[in-house]
Amino acid sequence: MAHQTTAADLAERVRGHWAIENREHHVRDVTFGEDVFRVRTGSAPRAMASLRNLAIGTLRLAGRGSIAESLRHHGRDMARPSATLGLT
Repeated sequence: MAHQTTAADLAERVRGHWAIENREHHVRDVTFGEDVFRVRTGSAPRAMASLRNLAIGTLRLAGRGSIAESLRHHGRDMARPSATLGLT
């Protein structure tokens, strides 16, 4: 027997999908330009995606709100990324 869902349940699932899209993929597409990235052979795409995920996760764990602003902030001083990672 097929499961019947309510409009509220369906709306919640759609919101959940877009929350993931906005939180993860949008950051990767816009901030990192992942869709136009030209590395497409071997293990390089997976390695670059892993590095992007590491950067995003680290900044989120550090409580940074805007990934783009945080990348600019950390890019201005070479000591900041090490400090965020607790390597200083």
